Amino acid sequence: MPEGDTVYRAAKNLDAVLHGQTLTSTDFRVPAFATVDLSGQVVDDVIARGKHLLHHVGDLTLHTHLKMEGSWHVYRHGTKWKRPAYQARVVLETADWVTVGFDLGIVELVPRDDDDSVTAYLGPDLLGPDWDASSALLNLEADPGREIGLALLDQRVLAGLGNVYRAEVCFLRGVLPTRPVGDVENRPKMIDLAHRLIVANKDRIERTTTGNLRGTTDWVYGRAGKPCLRCGTTIVRGELGESELELRDTYWCPHCQT
Repeated sequence: MPEGDTVYRAAKNLDAVLHGQTLTSTDFRVPAFATVDLSGQVVDDVIARGKHLLHHVGDLTLHTHLKMEGSWHVYRHGTKWKRPAYQARVVLETADWVTVGFDLGIVELVPRDDDDSVTAYLGPDLLGPDWDASSALLNLEADPGREIGLALLDQRVLAGLGNVYRAEVCFLRGVLPTRPVGDVENRPKMIDLAHRLIVANKDRIERTTTGNLRGTTDWVYGRAGKPCLRCGTTIVRGELGESELELRDTYWCPHCQT
């Protein structure tokens, strides 16, 4: 699942070509909105809220979510798409550009005044202008018996962290992802680290938590069976989730994390 920094960059790239532009053609390839035509409407902006993308068009908001496989692409007219057309869910065109949302997990149009209906449940946005570490900490500590790896991934606690950052934050703080929140020392430092990591990566095409952009970019994520970069112990992979549908892989070092 894309992390919040991926969605932030998507919004930035889309806003760069759509901001203030008039749509010349729109194609919503989902049954609920297949007959909607927003051509002639002006795109006021495209913004990210956690992992959600919001296009503000006239008096409507196009709300999309990438989920596991989604992505937005920007093309010049006549340029071949990098993904097959059957995966396209939304196509927005201006005089100069074509933007295409592929395999989007959520596509919906809501009244612009009702933006909160799709984002109100989110915790503080790690990359938002109103980031509030103290509120995120209160959310984190609200359920002290919950596993820290689950709490960090919960968008109601803080918005923007995904599987990669969850694993990396736990490693860098020396905390097993299965440890209860209430047993984690220096919880404010975990919140601060999550914020610093995602901010450091928000404008990078290739994410890194090790500081290395030419070699191993992650300490533990995706490195099951390989030696820990700090101590050499074999990295372990497991699953965390509160239901089978929510299970996600996570990674840790049995020696460096307790």
